[in-house]
Amino acid sequence: MPDIVVAFFALGLIAGLVKSDLKVPGQIYEILTILLMLSIGIKGGLALHSGGDSIVWSNLLLIMALGFLLPPILFPVLRKLVRLPRVDAISIAAHYGSVSAGTFAVAWALAESYQLPLAADTTLYLVILELPAIVLMLAFYHWRAQKEVAGAEGTLQAANTQAKNASSSASMGAIWHEALTSRGVILLMGGVAIGWLYGPAGLASIEGLVLNGFSALLALFLLEMGITTARICRPFPFKLWRLVLFAALAPLVMLWPGLLLGIYLELPTGSILVLSALTASASYIAAPAAIRAAIPSADIGKAMLAALGITFPLNVLVYIPVLALLLGSY
Repeated sequence: MPDIVVAFFALGLIAGLVKSDLKVPGQIYEILTILLMLSIGIKGGLALHSGGDSIVWSNLLLIMALGFLLPPILFPVLRKLVRLPRVDAISIAAHYGSVSAGTFAVAWALAESYQLPLAADTTLYLVILELPAIVLMLAFYHWRAQKEVAGAEGTLQAANTQAKNASSSASMGAIWHEALTSRGVILLMGGVAIGWLYGPAGLASIEGLVLNGFSALLALFLLEMGITTARICRPFPFKLWRLVLFAALAPLVMLWPGLLLGIYLELPTGSILVLSALTASASYIAAPAAIRAAIPSADIGKAMLAALGITFPLNVLVYIPVLALLLGSY
């Protein structure tokens, strides 16, 4: 039998496919998201509180490097093989170079379910892998835009393009500010700080909801994600079959950098599972917000189809549970 939280995603997916009127109200979903992010952060903070001296900062730097290495590898694949326009290839490379908080939560729950050990700093993997790919690909987009303007210097088209870029594209400083102050980062880092500073005794009064209720929060969150996935994939976009194929196969390839790096760093088995799940995932919260603001011409619908419509359900229903089973029996 699949893990109970995975079953809730399947329930939502089925409900969406049969066009049921089942839905999680928007305000409830927002509350679930806030509580889930806080719960993840606090769990990491508690681990740091009890085992902070065991953190190996060089390991975190190597893990962060994955966020910078994956997008330049993905971009030419998306451009040449998937045959996407440049802006869409940049957008989706940023989405897949970044990571999914939902996938992280599922991998964490599976690690706990299989009683796989987790390092004290495992929550930090999510934080340090979420931003590098987004910022790197936005910088690449700005560089390409400036190069094109310079190549067409003196023409009216160049002037119009430059004006459009100046008005529609955020400066790198604004991009960094938006990325670092996004809701997910604030909640995760704030939760880590609270858990680290207060410890189990200080958090005793809220542990029933934020800590012991983690699985229930995740189950309801995944129920809504299942419904959303069905809505995105209906009707199925057969014309985008190359993108769909990429989204289905990419996690099988992308989990290997996380898996191999985790083994090389001799991380605990649960942390290897989480890291592999993160590198196999694609962002559908942080990246769409940043890309929509900085690259208005990018088709966010394609990114959401790939990241949330195809990659996320395959990771949750197939790839991550199978990997957890294999690591649990290792």
